[in-house]
Amino acid sequence: MLVPGSDERKLNSSLKCKVDCVIYDLEDSVSLNRKGTARNLVFQALEGFDVGRTEKTVRINAVGSGLEIDDLNVVLRSRNLQALVVPKVQSAKELEFVSRMIDSIAPESNNIRVLACIESALGVMNVREIAQADPRIDALVFAAEDYAADTGLIRTPSRLEFLHARQRVATAASAYGLQAIDMVCVDYQNEEILEEECTEGREWGFTGKQAIHPKQIPTIQRIFSPSEKDIERATKILDGYNEHMKKGIGAFNLDGKMIDMPVVKWAERLLAKANIDK
Repeated sequence: MLVPGSDERKLNSSLKCKVDCVIYDLEDSVSLNRKGTARNLVFQALEGFDVGRTEKTVRINAVGSGLEIDDLNVVLRSRNLQALVVPKVQSAKELEFVSRMIDSIAPESNNIRVLACIESALGVMNVREIAQADPRIDALVFAAEDYAADTGLIRTPSRLEFLHARQRVATAASAYGLQAIDMVCVDYQNEEILEEECTEGREWGFTGKQAIHPKQIPTIQRIFSPSEKDIERATKILDGYNEHMKKGIGAFNLDGKMIDMPVVKWAERLLAKANIDK
């Protein structure tokens, strides 16, 4: 969940949120005249907040903005920083720069991971090289609003204008073994739209979704977690596969559908995500 780094109340409120990752934001949610204050508050949050198993992450300002070096000089001093979100990535060079800064300022922090935000036409075109830029890269994140601004596309309720970019990001992440994090649902008061976006993202291969309000968290977690129905079907597939394999049968019929190795691999992957050993 994204939390404005300059808002002390929201930073404190984030302690109540049970999320995989809290992102203390120094970028778009912070006005230019509050950047210094935000850095100090975020550093204090990194050092002092007990968030349990939730991952502590910071979104810095874009490389080339003139603000990123000050951001990194502050947050990399915290031993509790677990990952950096790098916005508006357009090429591998930006991530290579961030990785060098980590080596320079926090050389003992070999476990700091990097999440790369794809927010422009050039970023989408270069997503393959971005995904391979550095061993620290752990995820690709799609950011719809900046992408819309960069390309001049028209926002529609169908979201079809983002289809190519979102699927390209999700495919690149899968190809290189990274997490794929889908766009923010800006209609945070509309549960129906959030459900649609989450379902769509999961069907397209995204592994998670950004949140900007605590109300969004339960829906996102529910939809991106394997459902009981999915777990039941995956279990039936693997049980059927094991039974037929003993008989020397490869492809087999289950509930009127053909099951072969690609379907078996899907089932194995889903149960692994659900932490179910078969």
